[in-house]
Amino acid sequence: MRLRTDLAVEAREIAGEHIGGVDFQTYGENGLSISRMTVRTERARQAMGKEIGTYITVELPSLTDNFTAADKRLQTIGAEIRRLLPVHGLLLVAGLGNRDITPDSLGPRTADRVLATRHITGEIARATGLDRLRPVAVMCTGVTGQTGIETGEYLLSVVKRIRPNAVIAVDALASRRLERLGRTLQISDTGISPGAGVGNHRSRISSETIGVPVISVGVPTVVDVQTLAGDLLGSDFKDDQIKGLSPDGQRMVVIPNEIDLLTDRASRLIAFSLNAAMQNDFSLSDLVSLM
Repeated sequence: MRLRTDLAVEAREIAGEHIGGVDFQTYGENGLSISRMTVRTERARQAMGKEIGTYITVELPSLTDNFTAADKRLQTIGAEIRRLLPVHGLLLVAGLGNRDITPDSLGPRTADRVLATRHITGEIARATGLDRLRPVAVMCTGVTGQTGIETGEYLLSVVKRIRPNAVIAVDALASRRLERLGRTLQISDTGISPGAGVGNHRSRISSETIGVPVISVGVPTVVDVQTLAGDLLGSDFKDDQIKGLSPDGQRMVVIPNEIDLLTDRASRLIAFSLNAAMQNDFSLSDLVSLM
């Protein structure tokens, strides 16, 4: 059976850590363990099921709410995001997912906390020193079941209208391991396929489909139950047992008991880090005062 995951580090584990065409390095900074993986070749892309590009993974000890605007971890994550962003120009932050379903609400919750600045212009901006703010637009896309519009279609229409230099898409991810839920942050410049980790594939959102670079940021909040069973049992897990894990053909997922707390803290972490990445002329404490 195919193990489902959105995390590039797990795809590398599944394909084999010595796979060719992949550069991989790890390093630590401000108490965070960070890995940077670059998929360089088409063969590696096919073997891993991950697009050619860069994947940055930040291992979090735990998602706690005790960080402040001065926390160096936020600056570290912000710097990792900034590496993938264009230096100048308008950025569009898009919160993907369904606000009404807790494990899928990471994107909208994050968007609520990102500082939108595109409208701050003119004499008031100059008089208050806010003319140094980078222009940022923020939106929540909803999901097709709510809007009848594919997320990629919705984003494309907005991109054509406001012409950002890049899109930052924030979405909940799927992992293959329970211990990674709420403890792993992935940043990538390869775009995103909403729902791919749990078999609910939607149209891919990437530079090829919407015409501008797409940076994806996410934290895993769910594990596909079939993937979890196969991962735990290994060769003892038989294909004929899959049916029992999918009653009436419905795919099932496992979520942590504290999912409300997890998504809330993860959204705060991502939003603060994004604000630091996009507005590096300001301190995080100054940005928090504007939110």
